[in-house]
Amino acid sequence: MSAPSVLPRAEAGGPLDGVRVLDLTTVVLGPYATQILGDMGAEVIKVESPEGDIMRANGVSRHPGMSSIFLALNRNKRSIALDLKRAEGRRAFLDLAARADIVVHNMRLAAIERLGLGYEAVRAVNPGVIYCAATGFAQDGPYHGKPAFDDIVQAASGLAALMPGPDGAPTYVPALVADKTAGMAVVNAALAALVRRHRTGQGGYVEIPMFETMVGFNMAEHMGGLAFEPPLGPPGYARIVGGGRRPVRTADGHVAILPYGPPHWIRLLRRLGRDDLLAAYDLSDRHKLNATVRDLYAELGAMGPDRSTAAWVSLCEGLDIPVTPVLRMEELTAHPQLAAIGLFEVSEHPTEGPVRQVRPAARFDGAAPAIRRHAPGLGEHGDAILREIGRSPGQIEALRASGILAGGAAGN
Repeated sequence: MSAPSVLPRAEAGGPLDGVRVLDLTTVVLGPYATQILGDMGAEVIKVESPEGDIMRANGVSRHPGMSSIFLALNRNKRSIALDLKRAEGRRAFLDLAARADIVVHNMRLAAIERLGLGYEAVRAVNPGVIYCAATGFAQDGPYHGKPAFDDIVQAASGLAALMPGPDGAPTYVPALVADKTAGMAVVNAALAALVRRHRTGQGGYVEIPMFETMVGFNMAEHMGGLAFEPPLGPPGYARIVGGGRRPVRTADGHVAILPYGPPHWIRLLRRLGRDDLLAAYDLSDRHKLNATVRDLYAELGAMGPDRSTAAWVSLCEGLDIPVTPVLRMEELTAHPQLAAIGLFEVSEHPTEGPVRQVRPAARFDGAAPAIRRHAPGLGEHGDAILREIGRSPGQIEALRASGILAGGAAGN
């Protein structure tokens, strides 16, 4: 039997081809999740307010409403802009929900219930729907109504306390790590529910609380003594919270060197001619190594400026020790690995001109998912989406004239 052909990336439908996602999310967490579903082939309809997702204004922009962050989070989606505070806007949303496999939102539950678009309302028009609510805090706890953003969750989950600044004060990770981690949890939960529906025919309500998700994420390695009852000590993975591994300053930059275990350290120190350090430190097993790793990195740091970054990389690669230069983000587009696989993809956006995107990294049967659609303008596909649910040209024009439908243009 001949091997199946692999479709070119530009033509591949993706493993979620045929799955419909109704996306009522904003900012980062929700749009990141629904973009992943879209990258995997799902049809994603982004429902925006007439003012648009607020992330349209955050980041670098060539034109208002199409920021760098919005472009990075909303490809492979169509956009319709509806005023859901008005009855006709809600009716259109429910007509879309009746045809969806998955509905995702990240509004506070009290707010979406006030709109009349909570789970029960959607289930009434679509009993098999998978309804995913990305909440700030689990709804059966006393914090259920509190707002949650990335900074708040980094602080509340213990992450900020793990990142002390030079003065010892907590700091935030300079990335929206809580938003994006919770976004991936949304994807996992939605796909698990989709598998269950495939097996049983049962849809259902899925809640993904951001705070609890990040606590689980952080504590995977940091349970420490709290893993036992009564506790055997404080929380925290001592090797990390106590410091130790760190980039090494070189003659012309920085390098990350990771001798992973005693054999690596022994080979490295011998190659560097530092038998004195082999005599000074007991590297007979990993436990003893972990107890002295901070001192070993200090010794390595003292030697760092003796060589260039390239020389350190060459030396470590020759010993099969993991190593990389410490790269700035502006250097990533020229990274030989990323350039070879085409991770940064430049395409022509109809309003923004050439735009660079990080294409999906996953591979299915050897092919990367396709970037099938550019990040949409506000309401760009509203007319077409409404026609698909049976609205006539006259009805669509009436919705636009009344302000319930925004953006886009007739014939889109």
